[in-house]
Amino acid sequence: MAQVARALWPVPHALAWRLGGRLQSALPAQSRAGFAGAAGGPGPAATARKGSPRLLGAAALALGGVLGLYHTARWHLRAQDLRAERSAAQLSLSSRLQLTLYQYKTCPFCSKVRAFLDFHALPYQVVEVNPVRRAEIKFSSYRKVPILLAQEGESLQQLNDSSVIISALKTYLVSGQPLEDIITYYPPMKAVNDQGKEVTEFCNKYWLMLDEKEAQRMYGGKEARTEEMKWRQWADDWLVHLISPNVYRTPAEALASFDYIVREGKFGTVEGAVAKYMGAAAMYLISKRLKSRHHLQDDVREDLYEAANKWVAAVGKDRPFMGGQQPNLADLAVYGVLRVMEGLEAFDDLMRHTHIQPWYLRVEKAIAEVPQ
Repeated sequence: MAQVARALWPVPHALAWRLGGRLQSALPAQSRAGFAGAAGGPGPAATARKGSPRLLGAAALALGGVLGLYHTARWHLRAQDLRAERSAAQLSLSSRLQLTLYQYKTCPFCSKVRAFLDFHALPYQVVEVNPVRRAEIKFSSYRKVPILLAQEGESLQQLNDSSVIISALKTYLVSGQPLEDIITYYPPMKAVNDQGKEVTEFCNKYWLMLDEKEAQRMYGGKEARTEEMKWRQWADDWLVHLISPNVYRTPAEALASFDYIVREGKFGTVEGAVAKYMGAAAMYLISKRLKSRHHLQDDVREDLYEAANKWVAAVGKDRPFMGGQQPNLADLAVYGVLRVMEGLEAFDDLMRHTHIQPWYLRVEKAIAEVPQ
């Protein structure tokens, strides 16, 4: 049965890394730097002769503190303005859309779409698909999830592929073009993958169909647009392929993963028990093939750690998100992919052994604070 959804991904239990991370990341890096500057200046009791180097130094420190406070305040006000502008514009557009997402809850591609919908405050219904029978999507010749049905007035459109869904909806929110027209910019085509299997690919799926003014307003420059596209594709072409080898790395991890999948998915009692044990055994073996196919290291955790730190380095230290003051589509894609591991050993290891935790919590907080 369909259910209205906008809640964050459920977390099975409170995690120590999350509590510690929240304390460390209560303020964005820019804010901490600003307040540190303000606190670093001398107090009113400082004394020095007029015109002395000490007085000039104190004045410089005080000025630095004032500037730090100014930039911090301006950053927060601008972030509030952006949220208000986005909320007002999207409320008007989203009221014209009725969205239904067909998904597997633990699928990273489906998680990407939910992260996008939640961050943009787009209401949607969820239909959980039985991964064995897939009867819920029998209406579709395209047999992969996610599938999004979008009703806009009298027009009902089916959007396939997570990146196409995100690009098409973002184009819709920015440009206001009819969704029926937008999806024609992402035509499907048949291709043969590395294993010689025929697959359906989609043209332009990382590209937003905006005019020059809209693109300038959204990105501010070509470099930001190119960077977002590059890392969205990286999330699909590399990061997502690290998930299965890591969550099914050992028999115990495979069993824990399938226990989670069965609990969160749509299985009958007997079907769930069979899926848990047979699925865990099968995916443990398949994960070894995936490890070989993607040329991963003997310890696949190392590839996951390297990917996370590579992403953190790309975001850099001078901005809270790759999108600047707010997450962009690349931030949401990487977050959505990683989120499916929450509650599993691989996720806890990732938080402990890489630098990704502060960024991850910032994205989680940004999604949670979106006005409804």
